Amino acid sequence: MEIKKVVVIGSGTMGSGIAAHLCNADVPVTLLDLKTEISEKARERIHKSRPPLLIDKSKINNIKVGNINEDFDTVKDADWIVEAVVERIDIKHDIYSKIFKNRKEGAIVSSNTSSIPIKVLSEKLTDNEKKDFCITHFFNPVRYMGLLEIVKNENNDLDKINSLKIFCEKELGKGAIVCNDTPGFLGNRIGVYAMQVAMTEAIKMKLSIEEADAVFGRPMGIPKTGVFGLYDLIGIDLMVDVLKSFKKELPETDDFQNVAKEIPLITKLINEGYTGRKGKGGFYRINKSNNDKVLEAINLDTEKYSSSKKIDLKMDTVDIVGLINRDDKYGKYSWSVISKIITYASSLVPGITDKFNDIDEAMRLGFNWAMGPFEMLNEIGPKNFFERLGQIKNNKFLENLSKSNEENFYGKRQLYTDIETLGKIKSYAMKIDKNKSANIYRFKDYNIVEFTTKANALDYNSMDCLKNATDKPLIIINESMQFSAGVNLSYTMDFVNKGDLKSVEKFIKYFQETCKHLKYSKFPVVSAPSGLTLGGGFEVLVQSNFVASHTNIVVGLVETMVGLVPAGGGCKEMLWRWSQSEESKKDPDFAPLKVFEIIGYGKTASSPIEAEPLKYLMPSDKKIMNRNSLFPTALKLINDNKNFIPDTECKFKLSGKPLKDKMIKLLEKLYNDNVILDHGMTVGSELANVLSGGDTSIDKTLSEDELYKLELDSFMRLIETKKTQDRINHTLTTGKPLIN
Repeated sequence: MEIKKVVVIGSGTMGSGIAAHLCNADVPVTLLDLKTEISEKARERIHKSRPPLLIDKSKINNIKVGNINEDFDTVKDADWIVEAVVERIDIKHDIYSKIFKNRKEGAIVSSNTSSIPIKVLSEKLTDNEKKDFCITHFFNPVRYMGLLEIVKNENNDLDKINSLKIFCEKELGKGAIVCNDTPGFLGNRIGVYAMQVAMTEAIKMKLSIEEADAVFGRPMGIPKTGVFGLYDLIGIDLMVDVLKSFKKELPETDDFQNVAKEIPLITKLINEGYTGRKGKGGFYRINKSNNDKVLEAINLDTEKYSSSKKIDLKMDTVDIVGLINRDDKYGKYSWSVISKIITYASSLVPGITDKFNDIDEAMRLGFNWAMGPFEMLNEIGPKNFFERLGQIKNNKFLENLSKSNEENFYGKRQLYTDIETLGKIKSYAMKIDKNKSANIYRFKDYNIVEFTTKANALDYNSMDCLKNATDKPLIIINESMQFSAGVNLSYTMDFVNKGDLKSVEKFIKYFQETCKHLKYSKFPVVSAPSGLTLGGGFEVLVQSNFVASHTNIVVGLVETMVGLVPAGGGCKEMLWRWSQSEESKKDPDFAPLKVFEIIGYGKTASSPIEAEPLKYLMPSDKKIMNRNSLFPTALKLINDNKNFIPDTECKFKLSGKPLKDKMIKLLEKLYNDNVILDHGMTVGSELANVLSGGDTSIDKTLSEDELYKLELDSFMRLIETKKTQDRINHTLTTGKPLIN
């Protein structure tokens, strides 16, 4: 069936998020609650939300609001009705009774519950009504989290379930996984168990919360919040409620019961108002000391707070095998946690799903894990795993795998979708080169470069892979959360701290050479970004020939925030783009002044629609709702450009000193208004020098290489200064900009 109109009942966090994302897909939606004023306030929250739930503020016009008493007739026209009210079964049953009396024949009805089984939700429905009823469990925030669990049971019309899955995949861009009606479904069953194991093992092994979070984080391929940080983020009291639900629904023999037992410290924290970030703090808290904010962590033994200590495991990339093989307490802890997660997840197959692969994908899409438990097992190797694990009890999956002696058991990835994704391609593409920062794959007659560093920050090795991959048509794309957060500032500062500025200059020159090489390569280069695409990451994108962008990007040039100017061609490319505008034909200073404002303020866009007015993306660039479709879209761009001819090099006419003087006047006003301070003037002046063309005049023509040289010279002058170094170090330490 076709889904053209949707009604969402319940305008809380999840209901609002679902409604907003339907708006993003241009699906008309009505949001109902007890009172219209409640729905109207939810609409306002959606419009003002940060990070934004809408890919463009105008999408809010797709939402109508109302209340369930006066406006319930809207259900009659809906093709899909989503219930997202409070997790009380009596309230849900009342809503369903009303929905099924009013819906049109065949309309899909679903609940967004995260914990109540479908058999309980549907117990008062007729057999005919049960055919059209399912659970659609979205993850929060709906726009950004890829996972959608569609929970079915034996009563469902499977054709209808499949049509809903296809709609949610194609129109809403979701990784829609169909699963059985079991407690916690796929993601939460494994994800919450993993959190509890990580916590209980840390307490048992007497690790500090900082140590546990350092291990149960990036080295394990898990977001850097770790387990205690994630508890604080979700809400400690909410997590206790989640655990109570699992304990109630699961049999006593389920191993979840062992890790879900009450922890006295958690009870104490809740009673004292320490419910996490939404309260006074939780396992971590911010305390004021001498007017400074200090992050403190609780000691699991003494239950007292003290300054949080940074734990450096000397592991910047995901390394499961290296982690569990460490001969220290971190190695013992990681093996204990990982082996238990793998054992528990495998014990649930085929109960929660007959495709173990889907469990991995649920953890990727719903919890942002780099790899799921079965991929971890594959990485460790079954033989090594079984030798270390010892006896296997009541686990048919592991028993069968052990008997088979099959080392390569995994098979294909991402079985939940028919799309030819990057994840599927990588499993049989040829890896032709790699280094510490990137991999090059050969697929058919194309190359793929995937960055592999933390946040895909760029360094010399990243550029090396890009340059070496242009012997064929090239797609630059990543499976990880970010396309690239920019140049690796730690890498750059290592040289600065050694007084080796020549190596910094050498790297920036090589970055420029590589980006120019991409732009004028014999074969087409396509960038397919998702997530952060900032600074140097944007400079790679903007000097690619084609772009296929996911709707969830954060894109822009933010170098001024760390006391630098873009030096990989960012200034040059933005100048060129704006110089093609109608306004620039009338006023040669229009483009430089516009770019001066955009880069000077470090403006970013959080979607392709927001990026176009800034010219970070162009109307011709492809915009994709479903991240899985980035690779096939990029591949189509290459196939559609078999006779590719690179552009001719850009030429620039800039006004020089008169233009720079205009920019300095703008800076002086900001300085006098205390918007910028002394170093802001210095950085702004260097940016003005680049964008005005330096020592030039309007009758001269500047080449791209001359613009690259201006960028490099300004970059080097700035990075030599202590104030820029202070800005960089502050950002590396706190993640926030320093205004000096």
